[in-house]
Amino acid sequence: MATHRPAESAIQLLHFQSPLGWLVLQASQASIHALDFLAQAPTSIQPAQTPLLQVASQALSTYFANPDHARPAPNPFPALPLVPLPGTAFQQAVWAYLSDIPLGETRSYGEVARALSSSPRAVGQACRRNPLPILIPCHRVVARTGLGGYSGATEGPEMQRKVWLLDHEKTSI
Repeated sequence: MATHRPAESAIQLLHFQSPLGWLVLQASQASIHALDFLAQAPTSIQPAQTPLLQVASQALSTYFANPDHARPAPNPFPALPLVPLPGTAFQQAVWAYLSDIPLGETRSYGEVARALSSSPRAVGQACRRNPLPILIPCHRVVARTGLGGYSGATEGPEMQRKVWLLDHEKTSI
């Protein structure tokens, strides 16, 4: 994954209403850089302005309608060119690893850490900094004996999102 950040003026936004609430995608002409959960509905919504955002909108709609369309592929978003906002080399390695976790499966923080010769805590921190949740499936990383956290939280709306995503993907823990 590249770490190039486009100029602010080149960024396009896509607001998307999902079962988890409003999402906003940040993209350049060529790639998607960030996905954020919004606390409330945006004040103005425009349709997808670029072919890439149109593809992203369709991919998200399909995923939220039924993630099984992607099985057995690990990534339900194969047509989306993901270039996360800058992260460290280690974060980039974790995000690349997460992208290969198959739909409907999980990995523990420890398993990811062993695969990357790191520690579970470092993996958790990289997951927390994931700029493309859902698209880079950090929700598929769980604790050895439970859910672990999501977006830096162990309870509240963030954890409700993780549980919803795992249930939606028919993932057993």
